[in-house]
Amino acid sequence: MSELEDALNELQLHNQQLQTVMMQKQSLMIQDKEMEKALEEIEKSGGEEIFKSIGPILVKTSKEAIKKDLEEGREETELKVKALEKQEIRIKQKIKSMQERFQSLTQGGSGG
Repeated sequence: MSELEDALNELQLHNQQLQTVMMQKQSLMIQDKEMEKALEEIEKSGGEEIFKSIGPILVKTSKEAIKKDLEEGREETELKVKALEKQEIRIKQKIKSMQERFQSLTQGGSGG
């Protein structure tokens, strides 16, 4: 029964990893949407200077500097999301493999 328990534990571990990766990916996608909305608002605003929140204070800065920061942030976020998507695929493949192994162990009746 030990091999069966090991397979089940490994399957549960991969499922937890998948859930963690998916939550991280969702969080990054939300951040990206926020940066996209901020860029849209910057385009709508008049003038050349706007205020940027740094902790509890607001600092006057140029639109271009903020746009550059946000665009770089979006690029960085996009790279992180792509890396998480690759990780998600690998974990899903491991889960599928472990499910097949678990099934063969339970149907075969061997394992301990």
